[in-house]
Amino acid sequence: MTRILTQAVPLRRRREGAPETDLSSLHELSAADGARLIRERVISAEQLVGACLQRVREIDDRVQAWAFLDPAHALAQARAADALQASGRSIGPLHGVPVGLKDIIDTADMPTENGSVLHAGRAPSRDASVVTMVRAAGAVIMGKTVTTEFATRHPGKTRNPHDPGHTPGGSSSGSAAAVAAGMVPLSLGSQTTGSTIRPASYCGVYGFKPTHGLIPRSGMFQLSRSLDHVGLFARSIDDIALLMEQIVGHDAGDPDTRPRAHLAFRTLAAEAPPRPPMLAFVRTARWNDVDADARDALGALVAQLGAQVEEIELVPAASEAGRWQEVISGPEMAANLAREWASGRDQLSAALRARIERGRAVTAVEYLQAQASLPDLHASFTALLDQRYDAILTPTASGTAPAGLASTGEPTFCTLWTLCGMPALSLPLLHGANGLPLGVQLVGPRHGDARLLRTARWLVELAGG
Repeated sequence: MTRILTQAVPLRRRREGAPETDLSSLHELSAADGARLIRERVISAEQLVGACLQRVREIDDRVQAWAFLDPAHALAQARAADALQASGRSIGPLHGVPVGLKDIIDTADMPTENGSVLHAGRAPSRDASVVTMVRAAGAVIMGKTVTTEFATRHPGKTRNPHDPGHTPGGSSSGSAAAVAAGMVPLSLGSQTTGSTIRPASYCGVYGFKPTHGLIPRSGMFQLSRSLDHVGLFARSIDDIALLMEQIVGHDAGDPDTRPRAHLAFRTLAAEAPPRPPMLAFVRTARWNDVDADARDALGALVAQLGAQVEEIELVPAASEAGRWQEVISGPEMAANLAREWASGRDQLSAALRARIERGRAVTAVEYLQAQASLPDLHASFTALLDQRYDAILTPTASGTAPAGLASTGEPTFCTLWTLCGMPALSLPLLHGANGLPLGVQLVGPRHGDARLLRTARWLVELAGG
């Protein structure tokens, strides 16, 4: 039977004569509500950041989501935000809202160590593009969240907030866990295979991997230009849309971005669909690897959708996604880690050394053939999603977060959608038999990100989330 995750209840807006805001639960606020209450002067940025820091003190010994966090610096940013507001100057949509950043995203005022001892103490001289954007929107950069080694698969220290004996997923482990545990309402991560969708599923939050090239990656550690995406974590679709509005844009430092008109993600995501969306349910070739309770939960959701979902088979070329992803990402990873390989390979994990060795063995012909295979695959999904379906419904992972901390889980169920650069969203709709969260993956057409968020809201409301 499908079980629905409960959502945090936002604080009510304070009106004349209404009770005072309960400061002890400010860490539960959504980003949108937090920004609104600050804008209306019901609370201050310092109070919101202080509440989140208190939550860190209460729970992070168990979760260990942070690679770097200086409470005094976070509070100083919050006080500066309050002073700016008090001066009467205009404030941004995220004014005073604390945001966590995966520790592969450069910050000029904090270290960025990329999850490796080889980069210990690394202090960038400038912010990454996305950091510049969220600061311009008024956000407080709370700190740097734990990443796996160079955003690959060797685990960091983070535990799953729902059960510390289970992995939070990876590679954006700290970003997902910090949002799930109520330490920040928003965080940024990345995805090269399944590094946003999988930890979002395991930790029970919304995780969004936008269309490739939509958000600039300048100033982030580059693993694979062809496959790297910025990832977003939040506890609501509205917060995902709010954050998207601040960080979509062109950056000359990222050749995969391009100038775009401003898109009102919040407005579009909140609209009722013009007709009930039609979903395509894709089991994938790895359906037999999905745990029995996860198959049952997804099956119950599909049954609940009734006539609004149809099961389909993908084109045969989709089965090659795993091989193409390895052939493309391997050489790019080996090239981007060439310095570390040359001067410090003994400090790399055995798993990463093996991946680099495989990447170095790929021939130029194999790499170019894999890249040349993608346009036909893109065309097949464009036709599928243009002609009949609004989105694809598919597993996020093989099940709930695996027990133990030696592995971050299997990213197979994200590979195809990352390879194709399609927007994908993990929705925290289900639980497994063990009570841990189980996400549902919704995938949309390239550059159909706002429409995908609208479809996701419809699905969440229909499922009772």
